[in-house]
Amino acid sequence: MDAREAALRQAHDHALRWLASLSDRPVPARAAVEEIVRALGTELPDGPSTPADVVDLLATACEPGLTAFPSGRFHGFVVGGTEPAALAVDWLVSAWDQNCVMRAASPAYSAVEDISGAWLLDLLGLPGGSAVGFTTGATMANFTCLAAGRDAVLARAGWNAGRDGLPGAPAVHAVVGRDRHMAVDMALRYLGLGAPEAVPADDQGRIRPEALRRALAAGEPGGPTLVVLQAGEIHTGAFDPFAEAVAAAREAGAWVHVDGAFGLWAAASPALAHLAAGCADADSWATDAHKTLNVPYDCGLAIVRDAAAVRAAMGLRGDYLIQADEGDPIDKVPELSRRGRAFTVWAALRSLGRSGVAELVERLCRHARAFADGIAAIDGANVLNDVVFTQVCAEFGSEARTERVLTRLLADGTTWISGSTWHGRRVMRISVSNWSTTDEDVARALAAVRRAAAAA
Repeated sequence: MDAREAALRQAHDHALRWLASLSDRPVPARAAVEEIVRALGTELPDGPSTPADVVDLLATACEPGLTAFPSGRFHGFVVGGTEPAALAVDWLVSAWDQNCVMRAASPAYSAVEDISGAWLLDLLGLPGGSAVGFTTGATMANFTCLAAGRDAVLARAGWNAGRDGLPGAPAVHAVVGRDRHMAVDMALRYLGLGAPEAVPADDQGRIRPEALRRALAAGEPGGPTLVVLQAGEIHTGAFDPFAEAVAAAREAGAWVHVDGAFGLWAAASPALAHLAAGCADADSWATDAHKTLNVPYDCGLAIVRDAAAVRAAMGLRGDYLIQADEGDPIDKVPELSRRGRAFTVWAALRSLGRSGVAELVERLCRHARAFADGIAAIDGANVLNDVVFTQVCAEFGSEARTERVLTRLLADGTTWISGSTWHGRRVMRISVSNWSTTDEDVARALAAVRRAAAAA
């Protein structure tokens, strides 16, 4: 116990120093991969080292190569920080070291997963009784939901995918919007369905319902069909017109899935819930808790209206397992070995409460609008999207100048705001996802953008 306690104290001290540095440190890492390798050493020692020394070496060597993702000034990707209660509970998750696959193995984990799942359905306005599975992230959440959908639509066509596999099965027609996230394509590829049919979207990335209806009408009448909609486009934050799109999908007998990696959380805010109107009429939903809810990596959520469908697709039996008739966590996601992700989700929800989750989401959106207003005031800058959620997409007069602004901004180090390509144009993409971002953080980041634009 002495060696374990010393190692934990060392880790605790390094963690507190790291967290304390976030308010002032440059956001980009200060050291390259090669420097970290040299500091750690490449030879595996012949003998053991004390646990505390191992912790100290790793923390000291890696610190210069860490990017301040948890900083309130990181806006490069859609990644949250870690809400304090969730961070502390994540330490307990490692210490408790629970096997979280069965009710019999860890009643504590299963109880917390049940409670957290019910709270999530309530907060997000999704059908009660839906299955809620805790995955690594939105990619595997999409995979899980679409696996349930694939098997369900094939079953309607008279094919048992679980027993007979895909060879010889009726073709599954997967239809997506042009501006869907790449994780959707990856999930469909994992499922053996190949590339989806992409239908036109509008200038904000929202699927066009009339185009969706035409694509569905051109498919095999009554054939197995999946339709994937989106809550929160990665550049614009736009939401698909769910009511119209779901109605079109229902006419074709399709399974409707919503990829809401960060945007599904709009439903938790009375002021923003209109963005997700009609979303609850879908069959399945995927989101990340480590984005807008700000729990630690990794934590995706796979939500399926028909609990029996996801259990049929994901469930498995083992003679050595002790499985409950009412179902186990093992029945809702692909992984057997996993962290106790529901513990951290419970902690964040219990800490914030209903009003706190709504305020968090609304605050992130308020910061995004402040970014948009500040950039619009810069000479030659142009905000390209309607800022309805947490994303801002902008350019600075020309491709070349936009690229110079991005390069100078990262070199400045005050903030991390990175570039992308949107509808063939080089753009600056700002994502506001961190619970700890303050008005001062936004002001500092905007000042850095102004400096970069003036020098470009």
